[in-house]
Formats: sequence, C-alpha cells, structure tokens
Amino acid sequence: MKIKCLFWGLVLSSGLYAADKYSNPVIDYSLPDPSIIKGDDGYFYLYATEDIRNLPIHRSKDLVNWEFVGTAFTDATRPNFEPEGGIWAPDINKIGNQYVLYYSMSVWGGEWTCGIGCAVADRPEGPFKDCGMMFRSKGIKVQNCIDPFYIEENGQKYLFFGSFSGIYAVELREDGLKVKEEAAPVQVAGTAYEGTYIHKRDGYYYLFASIGSCCEGLKSTYTTVVGRSKHLLGPYLNKKGERMLDNHHEVLIHKNRHFVGTGHNSEIVTDEAGNDWILYHAVSVKHPDGRVLMLDKVSWKREWPVVARKRPSISAKKPFFKTKK
Repeated sequence: MKIKCLFWGLVLSSGLYAADKYSNPVIDYSLPDPSIIKGDDGYFYLYATEDIRNLPIHRSKDLVNWEFVGTAFTDATRPNFEPEGGIWAPDINKIGNQYVLYYSMSVWGGEWTCGIGCAVADRPEGPFKDCGMMFRSKGIKVQNCIDPFYIEENGQKYLFFGSFSGIYAVELREDGLKVKEEAAPVQVAGTAYEGTYIHKRDGYYYLFASIGSCCEGLKSTYTTVVGRSKHLLGPYLNKKGERMLDNHHEVLIHKNRHFVGTGHNSEIVTDEAGNDWILYHAVSVKHPDGRVLMLDKVSWKREWPVVARKRPSISAKKPFFKTKK
C-alpha cells in the first residue's frame, strides 16, 4: 500500500512493499535539484530548488522516510540581488564550523543577470544568514551562472557552475564565501550540461551532470550523465576517451515508462553496508505536476558508476542504516 502524506505532513514516506523495500518517488511532491549533507545530529538534510518558497529543507535518518523541517530563508531574509528571481539549485556544505549554502538566483531566461550567492548557518536546519551575491553572469563574463557545486582539494576551494553555455570552475577564498582575488573561471565541460556534481573515488574525479530539458513536464528530456578525470579541472572523458568539453559522456539514468526528466542528482551517500546512493528528480508519468524526489543505488563496474538498467527503480531494497534510538 502506498502511503501518501499531506503537503506539510510530519513524516513523508515512500510506498513500502516490504519492510526492507522502498518505492519511488521517496517524496511525491516537487523537490527539484536536491543537495544533501549529513548533520552532526545523525540526520541527512536535503535542500531543493524553491518550488516551496524560500528553499525547503527536509531531513531523514535512512534516505527513504523524510520530514519537512522548514525553509532556509523567510520572505524577510531571502536573497534579493535578483529582485524577481527564484532561488534555484542549492548546494550545501560544511566549511570550518559553519554550514554554507550556495544557491543560484535567476528569472527564467535571465542568462546574463542570474548569479550565485551563499548563506551561512550554525545548524543544517538554519536559520541561514544570507551573505549576498558572489558573482553574476555579466560580471564574471560567463553566460547562465547557475547550479553551483563546491569542492575542496589540497587545501584549495573551488566552485563549479554553469548551464548550457559551458561548465566552469573558479577558485574561492579560504572562507569559501567569495571568489579569490584575480581568480578567473576555467571551462571544464561543454555546452550540453548543467547540474554539476563531482565525486572523488579511487584516484578519479567523476563529473555528474544533466543534459536535455528539465522543465517541460512529460516532454522533459533530462538525462543524468557522467565523465571522469584524473584531475579535478579535467579533462573529463567518456569510456572512449572523448572529452566532455566536446559534449561526450556516459549515460547514467534516463527515462522509463514511469518517470521522465531524470536529472540533477545530489551528492553520493554511502550507507552502513558500503552501498552508494543518489537522489535526483524526475517527472512522474502518473502525476506529472512538478519534479518529484527519486532515490537509486549506484554500483561501480570497471571503475564507472552504474544505475541498474540506466533507469529509475520502481521498488528496491532500502539503504542500510542501523536504527538508533
């Protein structure tokens, strides 16, 4: 039996076919472009594009059962450097002793006025204090500066960003809140991509991204793809050695008859059995309003990430986490 909750329900549960199984979607209302982090309290915290105004935050102990805990901002505290803009595609991180939330702000079609900002909090559930705009497209001279992703490597901090005009990286200051003085953006992938996430594993950097259209309902063609490199700034290649700079990649997840528009994955989470999982969004064919939250296992074959059949699961075995009282 599938359990549905009210929009503001206390506990949001996937449809459970058995005690050790879950079904997709794990949240059956719109939570696009998810980003996830594990808090010091043992909960996983999830952030998403503000189809719920002011940027929704949910939490879970097992990646399957979620509860809504609030929003990162209020109408009084929300970013305003793009006055009519939406807050899109957050990326959550812990830098030093504080949680840093990177976000995009844009109006639809505002590819030279959009930009990226950040906010900070002492706790993953907030409240977040906006630090304002870090840069915008017309200032940094990169079209469509959205979809931030933060990564630290060898003491250097980088922000990756971009959408269908190239994926770029720029070095940040030590605190991660501003672009480093005189740092210039470097292009690392071509014009087919947005929604960047980079995962380091066994000496490789894996660049996950999305291609196609995200937001056309049942006509959405979003597809999750990946390439890899021995170096953070690339070159990222597919299995044939062709470059993502030239729009070559491997497909990780594409549509099936139940879900379309499968894209913009979160960070990879490893459960207590050593299995890897990603959250992402998709459009449900049965209920096509919005982009619902999906969960799938990632396996590794010949040093490449694989989702079974390259398609969303309908029902699968749950991630393994010991129950803690």
